[in-house]
Amino acid sequence: MANTSTTYDTLTDALEQIKTNGYTHDFSLRADGACLVCNSVSVSLSPRDFEIDEIIRFEGQTDPDDEMILFAIPSPKFNIKGFILNAYGIYADAKNALLVEKLT
Repeated sequence: MANTSTTYDTLTDALEQIKTNGYTHDFSLRADGACLVCNSVSVSLSPRDFEIDEIIRFEGQTDPDDEMILFAIPSPKFNIKGFILNAYGIYADAKNALLVEKLT
């Protein structure tokens, strides 16, 4: 189960901390929305290939563009730890809906 109790002042602070904790790979959503990819190590992760260790939400107080979710994601199967950023609210990408469903 994901830990959502940690709070950070900024997204930059959160990214620095999770990178310090070993989540160094930058995942992205494959164009069809079916899996996460890490281009730096040529890995594709289906939803069953990864877990979620932490979910960190940032709500834009004055700017809806600042509404982001940071996910700390390990994959024991591939022995890799990384993160993905996703917008939410009115700026969320519809293609991300299936993955976000898994992530949340």
